[in-house]
This record gives sequence, structure tokens and C-alpha cells, in this order.
Amino acid sequence: MQMYSEADVDHSCLADSQITILGYGSQGRAHALNLKDSGFNVVMGLRSGGASWSNAKADGLTVLEPNEAVKGAKIVMFLTPDMVQKALYESVVDDIEQGATLMFAHGFAVYYKQVQPRSDLDVSLIAPKGPGGLVRRQYEEGHGVPCLVAIHQDSSGDALKIALAYASGIGGARAGVIATTFAEETETDLFGEQAVLCGGATELIVAGFETLVEAGYQPEVAYYEVMHELKLIVDLLHEGGLKKMHKFISDTAAWGDMISGPRVVDSASRAAMKEILNDIQDGTFARNWVAENENGMPEFKRLMQEDLDHPIEKVGADLRGRMDWLQD
Repeated sequence: MQMYSEADVDHSCLADSQITILGYGSQGRAHALNLKDSGFNVVMGLRSGGASWSNAKADGLTVLEPNEAVKGAKIVMFLTPDMVQKALYESVVDDIEQGATLMFAHGFAVYYKQVQPRSDLDVSLIAPKGPGGLVRRQYEEGHGVPCLVAIHQDSSGDALKIALAYASGIGGARAGVIATTFAEETETDLFGEQAVLCGGATELIVAGFETLVEAGYQPEVAYYEVMHELKLIVDLLHEGGLKKMHKFISDTAAWGDMISGPRVVDSASRAAMKEILNDIQDGTFARNWVAENENGMPEFKRLMQEDLDHPIEKVGADLRGRMDWLQD
């Protein structure tokens, strides 16, 4: 493993340079404000008339239409949704300076060849391992969220140096920047989302809720047990791994964990995980997702509505409404 820190950063490579960020969602806002507070010249590339334009203006940032924003930029960071990046790149590529850096926070568009960069451009990745709100909050508190760095194309010979300076600007070098590749970042990120963090975790929660309710237990009690209390466990795992979780849960819970967990995540679950990973590695997932977008996302919308209509959502909304501290 190669990990970089602030001691490895040469900030001079971005002195007096313009950094253009395309997109002002969770990550876009965090990157822009952190870079601005680090003393960099930040320009936002956004469509006029939208909420993002007015939000960025309210935050004190310079905002231009994308084609104007990329002119003169040393770095153009794409922080729009994956499926938007192909069309966005094609619309601004002729206005991007020779020898500039294209940067991404997720490798999907480049790895699956949705974006095929000009040969004169550096192409790199800086991927914070946390949501934008955390990236901003940690920076403001004097800390940072760890990042991954990858180089897809090093036309200038300084692609890594420039990427590390950017990582430092958003606070990532304070916590460490691990070297990876576009392939590794993309495949592991998609797998984590699908098999564990989003797909696996939510399906496990819903299945647990349904099992308890079908057995005759109150939906509200079931919700507390399988959804509400999950945060406690996730926080312990995040702060100190399995060791801290075992330290702070009861011996009864730990015993149940060790003898029952493998009955839920068994050989069939592991085989399914391997199938998911294979679909990511051979491009099946990407091809299907691109096709779904091009077709207007009918299956995406249907499945999303099924999730939102599930009884756990109604029960959860009612219970969360009584916990005013969650609204903060």
C-alpha cells in the first residue's frame, strides 16, 4: 500500500491556478468550499437558473456556465452524477485548455469508457471515502476524510503531483491518500454499494422487519430493533472496528452475533456476492445501467417506488417524526 500525507504534497504546482468544479451537489459543495478556504481560485461550472447556481452564489463562489467555467482552468473536476458526465464532457471538451487535468471523484465514466479523454489531458481521480457533508465538516474542524488517488493518463508527467495538491486542498491529505487505480476504485466502490452498504444492508433490514412482523410482533418494535438501533452498531464499527463493537455490546449480543451471523450470510450469500462482483468486473452492470438510463429509467423508477411504498417506510416516518433531534 502506498499512502501519501501532507509531507508528500507540493502545493506550488497549483499556485495561481484556476480549479473548475462541475456540479454542486454534496461533494461539489464540499470540494469547492474546502478548496476556496485553502486559498485556491475556485470557479463553479453550473447551468444558470437552477438551484445549484443560486446556492453556489449564496456561498460566495464564482459561478459561470460550464463552457465558460472550464476556460483557463488547470483542473476540471467532474462532480456530477455518473450518467451525466459523458454528455457534459462532450459539451465542454473543446473549451478545456491544452494540458489541463480532468479529475473525477469516481472512476465509472472513464473506466467504462463513457468519457474518453483527449490525449493531451492528464486524467486523475481523487475520491474521498465519505459523503460531502462529512468532507466539509471534517475540514472545518481541522481534520480530513481519507481519499483515494489514481492516475489514468499522465500526459504532463505531473498528474500525481497535481492530484495530491487537490487532495490536500479538500483536507484529504490530513487523513491520508491511498494510491489505487481507476479499475480498483470503480469495482470496489460499486461492489461495496451493491453487496454491503446499500443493497445488502437495506435488504437485510427489510427482511428482518418482515420476519418479525409476519411472526406477530408490533411493526414499531420491529422497526426499532432492525432499523433504528443499526446506527449504534455502525458507529461502533466505524470508530473501532469489530473490536470496539464487541467491547460495547453485551456478551449475549456478541454470542448471538458469532453463532447466527454466518447463518444469514452463508455460502449462498457469498456466492451471490461473487456474482455481483463478476457483473461489475465484466461490465454487465455498467452496460445495463447505461441502457436503463437511455431508456428513461422505467425499472429504476418502479423499484424505487416499491422501496418507498414498503410498510417499514410508513412506520419509520411516524416514529422518526416523534424524535425531533433527528430533524436537526
